[in-house]
Amino acid sequence: MNDEPENDDLLLLRYSRQILLPGIGAEGQDRLTRAHAVVMGLGGLGSPIAAYLAAAGVGRLTLVDFDHVDLSNLQRQILHGQADIGRLKVDSAADSVLRLNPGCRVDRIAARLDHAALRELFAGADVVLDGTDNFASRALINHAALAAGTPLVSGAVIRLEGQLTTFDFRDPGAACYHCLYGDGEELGETCSESGVLASLPGVIGSLQATEALKLLIGLPTLAGRLLLVDGLTMSFRTLRLTRDPGCPVCSPSARAATVPPPPDPMR
Repeated sequence: MNDEPENDDLLLLRYSRQILLPGIGAEGQDRLTRAHAVVMGLGGLGSPIAAYLAAAGVGRLTLVDFDHVDLSNLQRQILHGQADIGRLKVDSAADSVLRLNPGCRVDRIAARLDHAALRELFAGADVVLDGTDNFASRALINHAALAAGTPLVSGAVIRLEGQLTTFDFRDPGAACYHCLYGDGEELGETCSESGVLASLPGVIGSLQATEALKLLIGLPTLAGRLLLVDGLTMSFRTLRLTRDPGCPVCSPSARAATVPPPPDPMR
């Protein structure tokens, strides 16, 4: 982070196009400046998420990813370049984010986190954004965000299809990721196996960043709806998303019984 923060005039100039928007203004921009967002995964989704949150003026980002940059990542993971191959993604991503906005505080975590560590991290944040690429990680992140009561913006992409929603766990009646996908028996595919169009993670990740910015400012979000994107036909549709009354993760009986978290650490 830059030791010489921009003065008020320069900050107004930097964010002027955003401050002009109805519903944001100086007050909304100040909310972003004071906000803390956690970005889980710095790949195809996490790259545009982190870039746009920083550019928009979110004051603190915590970047979490234990992986290293690989040549096959560069087709879609735009925070990383050829010279970053072999580096930790959190380091490469942090460098790119700080080039965009040196006034952003960037914390880096290059480790596998278990449920307790995730819950503690999320409890100190205003929003969590899931950019991971496997069901085990998403399930664990969902459980920890629910336990912390921190809103979760979840996105996924494969081939030419993507989807996203916001689980606002500040609402005791909110659905969770398990309500949508259960035990994930049909979610075994990954981009490394089925492929993905280079630009589509940028679309979904940018929409995730948009959801987080709206949430932090206090504007309406996708909470209660699931957005489905078909990149082949360029069609967008939304489905209503409600909580499963028998969900073993987020139902009132499950919370009262203190259901144990998923057993596997984030991978």
